[in-house]
Amino acid sequence: MKTVASQIQRTHAASAGLQAVPNIKVQQVLRALADALMENTHILLKANAKDLAKQPADNPKNDRLLLNAQRIANIAASIKKVAKLPDPTGQILEKRTLDNGLLLQKISVPLGVVGAIYESRPNVTFDIAALSLRSRNACVLKGSADASHTNSVAVSIIKKVLSSEGLNPDLICLLPANREVVDDMMTATKFIDVLIPRGSDGLIKYVRNHSQVPVIETGAGVCHIYVEAEADLKKALAIVVNAKVSRPSVCNAVDAILVDKAVAPAFLSTLKKEFEKDGVEIFADKIAHGLLKGYPFLHIAKEEDFGREFLSLKCAIKVVDDLSAALHHIALYSTKHSESIISENQKTCEAFIRQVDAAVVYSNASTRFTDGEVFGLGAEIGISTQKLHARGPFALEKLVTEKWILRGKGQVR
Repeated sequence: MKTVASQIQRTHAASAGLQAVPNIKVQQVLRALADALMENTHILLKANAKDLAKQPADNPKNDRLLLNAQRIANIAASIKKVAKLPDPTGQILEKRTLDNGLLLQKISVPLGVVGAIYESRPNVTFDIAALSLRSRNACVLKGSADASHTNSVAVSIIKKVLSSEGLNPDLICLLPANREVVDDMMTATKFIDVLIPRGSDGLIKYVRNHSQVPVIETGAGVCHIYVEAEADLKKALAIVVNAKVSRPSVCNAVDAILVDKAVAPAFLSTLKKEFEKDGVEIFADKIAHGLLKGYPFLHIAKEEDFGREFLSLKCAIKVVDDLSAALHHIALYSTKHSESIISENQKTCEAFIRQVDAAVVYSNASTRFTDGEVFGLGAEIGISTQKLHARGPFALEKLVTEKWILRGKGQVR
């Protein structure tokens, strides 16, 4: 599509000018964006209502699409936090003089143009724009049709702020929501420097398998909590309920609960009372199913239920023999996002932390804390579950790369 290609090329051309913008000006632009967001709350809410009206009222993913006044205020506050973070570019990472007299430096520089493909979640539009601007990157965005009205209004607000502050509005572009655009992004090797898919496992796999542009994955979250034999069951109950119920449609919600056989009868008898209040569907292995007999939303788990990211009020439960069995299960089914152990035995907790292969590992805490803003990073593009370049909350400090600089006085080799 010629229009898509030209949009991407204009954004690439605009990115070069951002390098010369003083740090204080970048901060000023971000503060202006936060103010504009608050001033246009009613316009955003009107657009968001149109998007929500397209969805079935009982769609559990509507929570990811929903904006309200408080969420918009939170996004604005997050943008102001990003503005206060140190400039990640231009940092001298290494400096020394070589034997031949050359002065060598390694500095941090922007990636250039960040491409993002994401589903629902209109807050991501603002998060990526703010993080990109703060790190002096331009961004090419492709949201889903679910949030087309909201994303369109969001990007128009951002462009107006850029123009009013004297910056090129082409520093951000929103591509059409149709799926064919993804292929245009994946082949734009001269104009997009990195591509970040954020959404379903299917989307991420498709981009990873087909993109010619380097990809940083923000993976699906099949998160586990292991209630160990020496767990404080009152503490465990509060953590598990929070991790499942507080916001079930997000990637850091728990999907599978592993319960040590020593505490399974006592723990599951209290858990089912709490889960029933919220109508949580349980997919249980045979032992857990027997212990949960009489629970109104109970199913026998199939193997695939233990590798599902439910994104709703559903979860899998399995009774395990010990720590070793829990670690084995997590190794089989984890997407390496967030894993947690509940135990009063410190040695057991540390063993779990050392042996679990995941971006974020907890002891005695809810998986719901896996979030860039909670970690003090201002905002995030997503949670990276891969191991190269970025892992965990993918935020400002990972939107840069390195450049080597050598200054000489006529040296030749």
